[in-house]
Amino acid sequence: MRVKATVVFDGDCGFCTWSAAKLERWVKPPATVIAWQHADLAGLGVTQADCESALQWVPALGTPVFGGRAVAALFLASPQPWRSLGVVFCAPGISWLVDRGYQIIATNRHRLPGAMPACATSPP
Repeated sequence: MRVKATVVFDGDCGFCTWSAAKLERWVKPPATVIAWQHADLAGLGVTQADCESALQWVPALGTPVFGGRAVAALFLASPQPWRSLGVVFCAPGISWLVDRGYQIIATNRHRLPGAMPACATSPP
């Protein structure tokens, strides 16, 4: 059993790696933040395909969530003021916008700062 949650990101994507570093520095979620390339995916209950397509939030107990829902979940688990942002991200209507915003960013991550050739692989 995992002691705490895990945030799994694409370590081949410069933008994703940059974002993960900012997450650890500013948000300080009570979670291990790790590139999928260095994680025990089977132990976390996610696949490589899952991790190549979206950020994963794997709670210590429960089912992993991905994409915008993962962002909301990690904010909900984090200290204030981030927890309040997580509550807002889960509100009806807003959660749809968070999911859509995540999809837009993920699809265009190769155009964002820190992008590398691996970032051009669009999620399904």
